Amino acid sequence: MKPRVSLQDPALRHGNFSLRIVPVRSEDAGLYEAQVKYKTEVHSCHVELGVITVSLSPPNPLIESELLLMSCNSSHRASLVETCWFHSKHPGPTSRTFCSLSGTLSILHPAMSDAGSWRCQLRYSDEEIISATFELQILGFDGPTSPVVYAAAGSAAD
Repeated sequence: MKPRVSLQDPALRHGNFSLRIVPVRSEDAGLYEAQVKYKTEVHSCHVELGVITVSLSPPNPLIESELLLMSCNSSHRASLVETCWFHSKHPGPTSRTFCSLSGTLSILHPAMSDAGSWRCQLRYSDEEIISATFELQILGFDGPTSPVVYAAAGSAAD
């Protein structure tokens, strides 16, 4: 896993034996064991790393009006009950929320308004809820709805 893995050397002196993995990959999921030996004592702990993966087809950035498929999966072992997608550009009661049994969301004609922060939330049969947030980039035009723009002489026009 080198060079993605490191121990925080200054923290070791203060009893912090944390392992840092950057970037995390789906194959990093699993059980990790840490052992600390001090004189005749051995201390150990076990930590399970779960990984959630968000996939886009086609990959980011997306061209406006192309079919977009977003899928969300995790390494959690229970059976998936529901996947919900939340778009942060539409907060509150008018929030754009999409829920389904599969982990995939299709947007037939994505627009510039679909760009921004998305969160997928996975709910499992053991009541575990896992979520991940990612930034969707869309290449397109986000200009006026009218093809005519008026500007005062001597000013700038965008």
